Amino acid sequence: MTFRSAIFAATATVTASAAALVAPAAPGLAQELIDPDATAQGDVSVTIYNNGLGLVQDVRQLDIASGRSTIAFPDVSAQIRPETLSFAADGTGIVEQNFDFDLLTPTKLMEKAIGQTVTLVRTNPATGQETRERATVLSTAGGVVIQVGDRIEVLRDDGLPVRVIFDRVPPNLRARPTLSVTVESRRGGTRPASIRYLTPGLGWSSDYVALYDEGKATIDMQGWVTLTNGTGTTFHAANTLLVAGDPSSGGGSRVYRGGYVPPPPPGRAMTPGTETAERERLGDFYLYPIAERTTIANNQTKQVSFLDVQGVPARKIYGRTVDWLASDAQPVNVLSQIAFSSSREGGLGDALPAGTVRFYQRDRQGNPQFIGENMIGHTPMGSELTLSTGDAFDIFVQAEVESRDRITADEWETYKRYQVFEDGQLVREAQVQYAVSYWRTTMRYTLTNAKPEPVEVELIQGGLDRGWWSRDFRVASEDVPGVQLNADRRKYVVTVPANGKREVRVTYATRY
Repeated sequence: MTFRSAIFAATATVTASAAALVAPAAPGLAQELIDPDATAQGDVSVTIYNNGLGLVQDVRQLDIASGRSTIAFPDVSAQIRPETLSFAADGTGIVEQNFDFDLLTPTKLMEKAIGQTVTLVRTNPATGQETRERATVLSTAGGVVIQVGDRIEVLRDDGLPVRVIFDRVPPNLRARPTLSVTVESRRGGTRPASIRYLTPGLGWSSDYVALYDEGKATIDMQGWVTLTNGTGTTFHAANTLLVAGDPSSGGGSRVYRGGYVPPPPPGRAMTPGTETAERERLGDFYLYPIAERTTIANNQTKQVSFLDVQGVPARKIYGRTVDWLASDAQPVNVLSQIAFSSSREGGLGDALPAGTVRFYQRDRQGNPQFIGENMIGHTPMGSELTLSTGDAFDIFVQAEVESRDRITADEWETYKRYQVFEDGQLVREAQVQYAVSYWRTTMRYTLTNAKPEPVEVELIQGGLDRGWWSRDFRVASEDVPGVQLNADRRKYVVTVPANGKREVRVTYATRY
């Protein structure tokens, strides 16, 4: 029998007989084994953060003896950070604390039995007759090694059923994670005793379901909070509070300082809002309380609604961003995007925790169908969001460098858009410190539309900013008036006719 088989074979025997054989050092263990749903928790409050960290506050009514005594707190998180513990009880001070994290499992039970004597029960599969032998556990490294009389055996899976009966449960094994606190009390009696600690293993995230109505240009959006518990402990009837934000846990800031700041992922844009949401705040974080007490079971995922808004104005956008000097070998699908606001007036009217937005749209039969999803970060109220739902099937853009020529400094000067006057006189003064190459580049953008109606495509030319030395680029000519979004990007809104095609050319004069 293998070690894994042996320890699992031992489980049933331990569970059935440990209550009668348990040593006096573990008076509460029998009850824990009899009722796996029992809990010693009191009034529990759980605060959960986005970074997988949770704050647990547990107030229990305990009979505390006068003088020095040890109090056991079963049913704490199996991942408790003991150094974060705070204990409070009237007239009582903490002396020391211990966290017993060795839980009663078949593996641990066998490991703790090294050097101890156990009973092996073998059953003859033909006759059903049982034989019992006393054996000493020698090792569990890679398998269970035992000594039976004068012989050494390895428990292995040889087809014969084997059970292991333990004389007792080791006193340092707990059926549930337990915190032991040694206290000094000025008086005896029953009174509230509270513990507060941090634990990893608790987390929450947001998910949004958005039903887009293209005819009405609106979305209906529902927001769901998904709770996860991997602490090894169930928190019963907990008052649950969610914090939207990422408090520092000592790992350093994730803010880029003085270096390159990466652009947002393709198909996702957010202009931060300036409105304050009507929610409680804790420092610089927003709080999302769960309306009723809830049991957060171990290894459970739970969903709770926190947002339900109908008829939010939304519009569809087709767009593509082209890199500098990009020449497409073939046409590229534009992105299909949906833009909406989280503002109080004409928007969702709330601050949105980071999560995934999934978009649906009704087909001709009126059935909602999934059309795409995208991520959002923590979004203040009043923000403008543009999220991609995927590639547009019918609309393409092919960007090409139509021509690229080196030009002289004199020709470069003809593209300048300013003149300098002093005392009413036009002056021009230049000092050449080093040789500079200038370029004239014509980009051709070919847009096609297979839809039966015209569409507008937001075409963005990126890559214009190569550093401080390059920001004096000039637009020599453009078929469609552009809008400079920033030093790096210029936007063109191009109308493409129904079932048609359109070419747009822009000529840039640059130093690169």
